[in-house]
Amino acid sequence: MKHNHLYNYILTIADNSLILGQRMGELCGHGPSLETDIACTNISLDLLGQVRSYYQYAAKIAGDGRTEDDIAMLRTEREYVNVLLVEQPNTDFAYTMARHFLFDAFHFLFLKELEKSKDLTLAAIATKSLKEVTYHQRFSSDWIRRLGDGTEESNKRVQAAIDDLWMYTDEFFNPTEVEITMAEEGIGVDLPQLKNQYYETVTEVLEEATLIVPESKYFHKGGKQGVHTEHMGFLLAELQYMQRTYPGMEW
Repeated sequence: MKHNHLYNYILTIADNSLILGQRMGELCGHGPSLETDIACTNISLDLLGQVRSYYQYAAKIAGDGRTEDDIAMLRTEREYVNVLLVEQPNTDFAYTMARHFLFDAFHFLFLKELEKSKDLTLAAIATKSLKEVTYHQRFSSDWIRRLGDGTEESNKRVQAAIDDLWMYTDEFFNPTEVEITMAEEGIGVDLPQLKNQYYETVTEVLEEATLIVPESKYFHKGGKQGVHTEHMGFLLAELQYMQRTYPGMEW
C-alpha cells in the first residue's frame, strides 16, 4: 500500500511538468524572437528531463514491467492528475508567460520543500530540478514585468491573461488524500503551508509589473482527481500519437 501511495504521489508531481512541457514545446518555431523561442524550447526540454527521472522512479516502484514511456504516454485522460493550470492553451505570448509564471512560482517553492523529503530519490530529483526551475521562475517573472510595464497593448494582454488564469492557482494548495499521507510521512510536501508565500511572491511581481492582482475568490479544481478541461484531450491526442500509432517504438 505504501508503494502504491508513493507511485501515485510521483504522478501528482510529474504530470504537471509533463503537460506544461508539452505546452511549452508547442512554441518551438513560434516564439516572438529567436532568443525567446530557444529559451521556451529549452524550458520544455528541462521539464521533460525532470519528468523522465520521476517516471523512471515510478516504473521501478510499480514493478509490473511498464516503462517510463508507458506511464507518460499510455494513460487515459482521467488517469492524469496534473493541475488544470498547466493544460491551458497557448492563447498568445502574454497568456503563455502568465501561465508559466503562475506555475513557476509554485514549482520553485514546492521543490525547495521536496529537497527535505525522507525519500532520497525524490530529494535528489528536487535538488537537480531546482537549478533549472530557478531559471524558469526568473525568465517568466521578467517577462511579466516587461509585458505589464511595457506598452498599453502588452499590459492589456497580460492583465487579461492573469485575470483568466487566476482561478486555477488555488488548486495547488488543495491536497489529495495521497498528498496528505505522503506529507504526514515526511516524504511529500505540506501544500497548504506554501500558500501564503506563493501569493506574496506572485503579488510582488504583479505589482512591480503595474498589474492588478485579481480579487476573485472562486477557483476551479478537479485536475488532481482526473477531471480536466476540454483542452486536455486535444493535448494528449498530440502527445500520445506516435506511441499509440507505433506501440513499443524506441528512439
